[in-house]
Amino acid sequence: MDSQLNVDEHWMGEALKLARQAQDAGEVPVGAVLVKQDQLISSGYNHPIESHDPSAHAEIIALRNAGKLLNNYRLLDTTLYVTLEPCVMCAGAMIHARIKRLVYGARDPKTGSAGGRVDVFAGGLFNHEIEVSADILGDQCGELLRSFFKQKRR
Repeated sequence: MDSQLNVDEHWMGEALKLARQAQDAGEVPVGAVLVKQDQLISSGYNHPIESHDPSAHAEIIALRNAGKLLNNYRLLDTTLYVTLEPCVMCAGAMIHARIKRLVYGARDPKTGSAGGRVDVFAGGLFNHEIEVSADILGDQCGELLRSFFKQKRR
């Protein structure tokens, strides 16, 4: 097995733990971790409902925490692991933060911005390009979301 895949699956597992925390709080179960040189820098999970903040997505929380911790809004040479394909808002924040790599789990054909609905990470669109890896533990990430929404519909 590819060692990068092992690393990616490890960190996606950590993001899944955070997604479960969001679910326990009644939020859409999405979790994110930001890593640099295989060290956890920051993390976050969805909580826009609780915080009354439409920007309180897992990715934004992780980026905000990292910026404060590193005392810099540029998060160079970092990898963001997130359980769901990011929306356009989150993708824009990643580009502005200059993260190096995005790794996500479940695809989002309705609002995903990494190829699901649109692809803002397509080469040449912006002055900073982000390497994208998709479908890492995608089945587990997707099942968590499907079961959450199935439960909500009941």
